[in-house]
Amino acid sequence: MARIPDIHIIERGLVRLWPFAARRTRGNGALRAEVSIPRSSKGEFRNLCCKWFEGVLEEVANQPNSSTPAAPVLLVSEKPPPEEWYWEAVTAHVDLQSRMASIHDEGCWILCGKEQWGAVGASAAIAWRPGITSTWELIAWRNHELIGQPRQITSEAVRMMEEEHPLTFVNRDPTAGRGLIAPRTPCPVLYGIRGATSECVEKAHHWIQTRSDVEQSVRWGVHRTNQLTDDHLGVVTFGTVISCPEEVKGAHSNISVLSGGDRVDLVAFSEGGSVNRLLRMLQIGDRVAWLGLTAQDDAIHLERLTLVDQVPRVTGRPTCCNKSMRSGGAGQQLRCRRCGSTSQRVWNSQEADLSGIELVENWSQPPPSNRRHLARPLELGIPGA
Repeated sequence: MARIPDIHIIERGLVRLWPFAARRTRGNGALRAEVSIPRSSKGEFRNLCCKWFEGVLEEVANQPNSSTPAAPVLLVSEKPPPEEWYWEAVTAHVDLQSRMASIHDEGCWILCGKEQWGAVGASAAIAWRPGITSTWELIAWRNHELIGQPRQITSEAVRMMEEEHPLTFVNRDPTAGRGLIAPRTPCPVLYGIRGATSECVEKAHHWIQTRSDVEQSVRWGVHRTNQLTDDHLGVVTFGTVISCPEEVKGAHSNISVLSGGDRVDLVAFSEGGSVNRLLRMLQIGDRVAWLGLTAQDDAIHLERLTLVDQVPRVTGRPTCCNKSMRSGGAGQQLRCRRCGSTSQRVWNSQEADLSGIELVENWSQPPPSNRRHLARPLELGIPGA
């Protein structure tokens, strides 16, 4: 896009949306930019936007057909839009017609093609108010001629980048030994580096671009994001387990709990790693807490799980002479069949063995490769926990 004198980009933004949205994009997000425009340049700015958006529509029209066609929208507001536009779109389904009516009521300027679905994401993006949990991502783009070819970004380069720049995070999965910064689709993005500050991701980008095992980018931009904020989740919920874990096809597991007087089904997918393993160890009577998303069938798809209070795990009857003691009959004490010693009718028990489950402050979470963009790593703390 051509530049106009005295128009300055104050801040770029990347906003991720509700993970269960029916018409979500692969990245399920929208871009925004806060710009400073002199009143005398507003007309020129609009003309520039129209010309740029025509190019976007032409590029989209040349893409292969899809079951969910792209529906780009450019939305411009000269005043802060209602913040609920963001919260509605990051936590639940948004009705398009209702949102379009709100957009027009607010006096926003909109550019779109035949479809207007992109208005939901665009309106959420410009309505987002970054808070103290917001993070940063530098997006680097590829040479257009290389799109569709394998990206050259080694796992070793990403590992060393995080060592050299410790304020960057969630850029690799140590459990799988691979980097997470490169998309797995033939798109124009070369990589995205996530971190705590705009300065740290920019320095990490310049550092990694000096390496011979990393492809050179043609341009880049730093974005403030709602990634790792947990904005899509509610508060921590507690409940008591009332059913034994059930494993279904694909190693997914589910369990029922009683919470606030209601029966709630919790689901942990096999990709959830420690979350799945912890759920499968639960027993009736255990007290648990969780964070997750409510699916269309009202089941909770878990993103975090912790065992708050547990019932004893029965390991067997008392032993004597290296053998389990046996019942002496109804109402009778236990008796050793070898020496005749007796014991009260009790069972040996112990706490659940959680040694094989990776926990952070007693909470479980999926490995980095299988977390949502919005999910906040336990190492950064759980807001509201």
